[in-house]
Amino acid sequence: MRRREFVTLIGGALAGWPLAARAQQQAMPVVGFVRITTPEDSAQLVAAFRRGLSELGFAEGQNVAIEYRYALNQLDRLPALFAELVSRRVAVLAATGGTVAAQAAKAATTTVPIVFTTGDDPVKAGLVASLNRPGGNLSGISVFTSRLGPKRLGLMHEMVPSASLIALLVNPNNPDTEDEARDIRDAARDLGVQIIVVSVGKEGDLNGAFEMVVERSARALIVGADTLFASLRIQIAERAARHSLPTISTTRSEVEAGSLMCYGANIPGVYRQAGVHVGKILKGAEPADLPVELPTAFDLVINLRTAKALGLTVPLTLLANADEVIE
Repeated sequence: MRRREFVTLIGGALAGWPLAARAQQQAMPVVGFVRITTPEDSAQLVAAFRRGLSELGFAEGQNVAIEYRYALNQLDRLPALFAELVSRRVAVLAATGGTVAAQAAKAATTTVPIVFTTGDDPVKAGLVASLNRPGGNLSGISVFTSRLGPKRLGLMHEMVPSASLIALLVNPNNPDTEDEARDIRDAARDLGVQIIVVSVGKEGDLNGAFEMVVERSARALIVGADTLFASLRIQIAERAARHSLPTISTTRSEVEAGSLMCYGANIPGVYRQAGVHVGKILKGAEPADLPVELPTAFDLVINLRTAKALGLTVPLTLLANADEVIE
């Protein structure tokens, strides 16, 4: 057979394939990635998410595409972002940044697989039936960050034992806030410490919140588990320094910005786990049968520069237990 005849034959055969079958041969799966905060605040975590995908053999632009959407700390944007991605027929939705994002994704679709990252109990939040057998179209990573409040209180009490009044910064728009505040208040009673709860739902609330903290003569600050506070980490650190408030937060990035210390899951590690989870689904795993994963590491990070500026001597026990010390 001559080359021209062969090419014509193959072309005719391809033309005879059903259009949908040819599209399927050429299609690249698309992952919809949604985060509550901004692109600037998410760069490190997006990189970790891609690393997780790569562990399952997926490279962005080669055999998987990723559509990124950011709510810019405006939670009311989430439903529209997820609805748009569902209409684009993405293969998987990554709902990152907390329970609110996961619930918005769940409301948007009952068929598209969803991988979430949340700081609360996903069973209690109504996201899954159980951790081992989620049972629906959702699975993901739960870091239980909001339930680590008593541990953070204990660390702050060890750092500043004379602080009998400690402020707790919370986001009233976060459904985990009530449980977090209750857990910390319960632990505070055992330590003989009083807690005042101060709400910040947006950046514009920060000045008023710190004025209240100062007026009440709080001697230390616990920053609640919420992605809003991670995105406002520089502003919070500046105000805490201005008012000489030792502060404990949830993420390393907040300590890098000037917070005294943090205790919580390694967040880049959580996003890597989420990428692995998405990769498993792209390879055929069903969310209903894919157990919710828990964090593999918790970090205690202490900023010695901040301690020095506050005139604090870090107890040797805390230094010994720290995973990292920033000098």
